[in-house]
Amino acid sequence: MDWLTLPFQFPFMQNAFLIALIIAPPTALLSCFLVLKGWALMGDAVSHAILPGVVLAYLLNLPLILGAFVAGMGCALLTGYLAENSRVKRDTVMGVVFSGMFAVGMILFIAFPTDAHLDHILFGNMLGVGRDDLVTSGVIGLVVCAVLGLKWRDFLLHAFDPAQAQASGLRTAWLHYGLLAILSLTVVATLTAVGLILAVALLVTPGAIAFLLVRSFGAMLLVSVMVCAGAMLSGVWLSFHLDSAPAPTIVLVLTAVFLAAFIRRLRETGRATAVSTPKP
Repeated sequence: MDWLTLPFQFPFMQNAFLIALIIAPPTALLSCFLVLKGWALMGDAVSHAILPGVVLAYLLNLPLILGAFVAGMGCALLTGYLAENSRVKRDTVMGVVFSGMFAVGMILFIAFPTDAHLDHILFGNMLGVGRDDLVTSGVIGLVVCAVLGLKWRDFLLHAFDPAQAQASGLRTAWLHYGLLAILSLTVVATLTAVGLILAVALLVTPGAIAFLLVRSFGAMLLVSVMVCAGAMLSGVWLSFHLDSAPAPTIVLVLTAVFLAAFIRRLRETGRATAVSTPKP
């Protein structure tokens, strides 16, 4: 049993497990809305676009989370403006905006050398999180979970049918930009743990897995949180024994679970088709 409990005996591993539990609920809950709304690429865009904000905040001696949030919201707002005032589709605009902002961030990082490690910004550093990181992620996670928990029905209606949501008296503009703000905050919360590039996996895969497994949205939220928390804890645990980086290991675990859920859904669909097919 020593191999099972050994990772929990080290303080840096305890912090890694703790940050995994902290960021799993907000990312998992948000992923359900992003999957239903078709905003998977938006999560990828915001994750990449906050790099220039992080670099500028570091150069100006400002909190990194402030620069990341401003850059994330700027990317989302610029994408919306360009999509509404041009013939180019939204997904194409997102690709142009986030790749351009990511390039600006890389140029700033190289032009103005800092003590910050680019690898930690891009891929995270779960084994090096400290008390401040835990507190910041915890506060952001509580805010995100509280807002989504209180307003999940409104966000759900807006995701399925914005016109019906507006006809029902909901402030669709507030819901739209509120979800963008929540997305930016969630990316900031995952910045230290999994970094910019791998954060998109936490914002998409748990919701996609739950979508394959259940049929009601309430169950989808619950299953998404359970899957995300389980994958993050098992990924951190496996990374210790495999001597690998925790964040990529977590993503591989999530990918394996998604493939298992997909195969399960295919088998269920095949059985249902076989039962419904009339015999000659």
